[in-house]
Amino acid sequence: MISPIAEFTRGSDLIGEPRDVVLLATPSTSSLEVAGPAEAFRMTTEKLAEAGRIRSRHYRIHLLSAVDAPTIQTTAGIAFVPHAFYANYAGPIDTLLVLGGLDVWSGRDSPELLAWLRDRAPTTRRFGSICTGAFTLAEAGLLDGERVTTHWFFCERLAREYPAVTVDPEPIFIRNDRLSTTAGVTAGLDLALSMIEEDLGLEIALRVARGLVLYLRRPGWQSQFSSALALQAPTRLTFRELPFWIIENLRESLTLETLAARLSMSPRNFSRQFVKDFGVTPQRFVTRLRVEMAKRLLGESTRSREEIAIECGFGSLDALERALRRAVGSASATLRQAEKSIDQLTKGRSSMSLTSNNPAATSGSVDTAAEAAAAVSLSKMKTTCAGDSVA
Repeated sequence: MISPIAEFTRGSDLIGEPRDVVLLATPSTSSLEVAGPAEAFRMTTEKLAEAGRIRSRHYRIHLLSAVDAPTIQTTAGIAFVPHAFYANYAGPIDTLLVLGGLDVWSGRDSPELLAWLRDRAPTTRRFGSICTGAFTLAEAGLLDGERVTTHWFFCERLAREYPAVTVDPEPIFIRNDRLSTTAGVTAGLDLALSMIEEDLGLEIALRVARGLVLYLRRPGWQSQFSSALALQAPTRLTFRELPFWIIENLRESLTLETLAARLSMSPRNFSRQFVKDFGVTPQRFVTRLRVEMAKRLLGESTRSREEIAIECGFGSLDALERALRRAVGSASATLRQAEKSIDQLTKGRSSMSLTSNNPAATSGSVDTAAEAAAAVSLSKMKTTCAGDSVA
């Protein structure tokens, strides 16, 4: 039995007002649904301290039970002790997540719980579900008219039982304004990383991902964050931290000599061992990461195009555009994706001065229709795209 998650609430070294994350465990909850997101949110405390950001807002986690019982029995047989029964919790809620698992519990026989969700969800900054927790939100009527996802095995059932809900089985997770829903169990970690990045920035999300030995994923409708990170398990322990360090320093001059010095190796030996472990040269690896990051920021960030070019280490808009065109390769899906990024780039040139003064004018948020189109397009991408040549 695991008791009240005291470790999850540490934050005495930080002076920023914490954000209250409420995890509502249903009878179908799996242990990973609880521990995964909780640990990701919890770890931000130490990562913020490491980064010297003591004034940033960390997370305070509350585990609530959907049933009035002393413990939460998970499908793995592991029991958690909740902080409270949901009806007894009157504290603040910044983020509310309903936890499901590899079974379905809709709450149909618990009208008081459904009423509580309908009352509390609208007052939160954001709410959502992990895995089959979507059934509980749907039963409460909170998913009507929304595009959502859940574990692939239960997508057809969710769509059949709740026809007012649009169910998309493809994405890892879907975020529509304040509402978020995820696919299978481990997708809860991807959602947690996305929320951490939204609140605290890419650097802290990367630190948390690295601490949990995870791949940092892009938003749920996209493929994994970087093709280079897919090679994150080289045979040499020396190289395992390098991709993260490169991402955190993309704006710097990452020459062969700089990378070799980072690992205290000669440039010649470093280059030879790098190619052996990663399958590409260090220069192509860095360029690929820069292109991946630029595509991502062009689609989501509120930064100006010029700022994105500098942040990704290209130095100028022209250099960024050339790199995007060279990255197209021969895969048609990659071509469509790159052309979309280039269109966004060139479209913003004429309004550069306006964008720089008013970042909100070029908000990178992706609306539901765009997400749906991207999900369909990206789901068809070949895994071989990761090996496209980048000059």
